[in-house]
Amino acid sequence: MTNFFYPLVENPYSDADIKEAIKVLKSKQLTISSRTKNFEKYFTKKFNSKFSVMVNSGSSANLLALQCLINPYRKNRLKPGDEVIIPTLCWSTSLWPIIQSGLTPIFIDINQNTLNIDENEIIKKISKKTKAILLVHVLGNSCDMDKILKIKKKYNLILIEDTCESIGSRFNKKYLGTFGEFSSFSFYSSHQISSGEGGMICCKNKEDYDIILSLRSHGWSRGTSFESKIYKKNKNLDKKFIFFNSGYNLRPTEISAAIGHNQLKKLNQFIKIRKINRLKIIQRIKNNFNLKNKIDFFYENKNVNPSWFGIPIKILKKIKEKKKILYNLEKNGVETRPIISGNFAKQPASIKYKLSLKRKFPMTDKVYNSSFFIGLPTKKITDKYLNKLVKAFEKSI
Repeated sequence: MTNFFYPLVENPYSDADIKEAIKVLKSKQLTISSRTKNFEKYFTKKFNSKFSVMVNSGSSANLLALQCLINPYRKNRLKPGDEVIIPTLCWSTSLWPIIQSGLTPIFIDINQNTLNIDENEIIKKISKKTKAILLVHVLGNSCDMDKILKIKKKYNLILIEDTCESIGSRFNKKYLGTFGEFSSFSFYSSHQISSGEGGMICCKNKEDYDIILSLRSHGWSRGTSFESKIYKKNKNLDKKFIFFNSGYNLRPTEISAAIGHNQLKKLNQFIKIRKINRLKIIQRIKNNFNLKNKIDFFYENKNVNPSWFGIPIKILKKIKEKKKILYNLEKNGVETRPIISGNFAKQPASIKYKLSLKRKFPMTDKVYNSSFFIGLPTKKITDKYLNKLVKAFEKSI
């Protein structure tokens, strides 16, 4: 079914966004150039980051973070078999870069109330091989970052923040994505801001920044602080085409940078409208007599000022009725989806690659079996639209 009156995401682009894209087209400079650089600078300033590098997706940002950690040009690099802690409630490309980098993922259960990693479970799984934690900030919420930072400090761990679903969220007034050595952001069309496809990776020191720049673009020395140093040792080579590192081509286009930059300027406005819409929907559903004690909602963790991605919902009726409820909602025009991808340890890919151990993750399973989420519009919703949504829930549950 595709005819949803309440889709997961509406068309996120304004006329102003399209005008910026047209300017790029008219300039005929479509490949990475000054627009991308300007967006990176604006992003760095907006989030008080140290270094920001735009890439073609949030998934690529995660890949670069892990590849940087094992890179031979990094002084303190991770070694094959080193362990990286990750929540079971994650996206595939939060997980796979760990494995693709020769590292070992250690799954940790979640806190069923915040949907984020359970800080208390982390400590139980730390070993001598544990070198990093990869957090996934879920749907605009986060775990207790104070506890995470204490664990990080005590065990001397590297922190990677997958902030793809939570751009603009803050913990204790500090933006998520600024706590760790690395952080990733996504500008996919369903996220808080969009550039069509695109993402950003942030890091905290120049060494990592230069490695990431080289990895993003073929392993070139061009544009990095390695450039002159490498050339001095290789003067027989063309300075513009010296490849000193492994690499990919994960660069964005100027069109994506132009749209993303324009949308980021409106992020605070988007966050405000989403909060208003979310509150209206929750209040109307909770006050509806026919829906009372049938469904409930997830709320932000303590000290979190969220930038909501969607509206996660928990079913209070019997778990076995979830499939029927989702079928009815979609039949009545409301698009639904699981929260991220559920317990990733149970996905066929995890089983195929023998990542799914015999350990159980009861909280992640509980969330998957009794929860789902719906979209959250960035434009102000009308009472008529809200009434239609509530009626769809009344018919479905």
